[in-house]
Amino acid sequence: MVEAARAILAEYSWLWQQRLCHASMKTLRKVTQKDLVRGVPKLKFSKDHLCDACQLGKQVHSTFHPIKDISTSRPLEVLHMDLFGPISTAILGGKVYGFVIVDDYSRFTWTRFLSHKNESFEEFKTFSTWIQKKLGCEILTIHSDHGGEFENERFGNFCEDKGISHNFSAPRTPQ
Repeated sequence: MVEAARAILAEYSWLWQQRLCHASMKTLRKVTQKDLVRGVPKLKFSKDHLCDACQLGKQVHSTFHPIKDISTSRPLEVLHMDLFGPISTAILGGKVYGFVIVDDYSRFTWTRFLSHKNESFEEFKTFSTWIQKKLGCEILTIHSDHGGEFENERFGNFCEDKGISHNFSAPRTPQ
């Protein structure tokens, strides 16, 4: 009889753990001991247990396998671009955003620092002219995320005029 009562209380404590957004058992003990939430009964929450949903949520993704084969045949065939920031400590000149461009063929990386996000178009325009003259070949494709700094009319018109294919990555896929 005592075992059955313990099993029912344990099941009931899991129910409350789920109702309270899968809070940790330590937090649930604190909530019940200090009566922080009305209606939660005084139950025992053991700290060494984890529900299935919490277990899945705490798992980390496995690493991506490195790509050994180069999928492009020349420099500037595909450029990957991203913008990061604002960074907490501004560099010289008060620049707080970083604009990163990576060549898929050589993996060479260029980083430009910007004061504002909206400078990214002009910076890419200047960069594309400079790098195409320097290397003597044209940019065929650029890849970027769906950030507003890349997915706008100015970028679209520029790419269309220069014959550059602009591809966007799928949301929430770091690959």
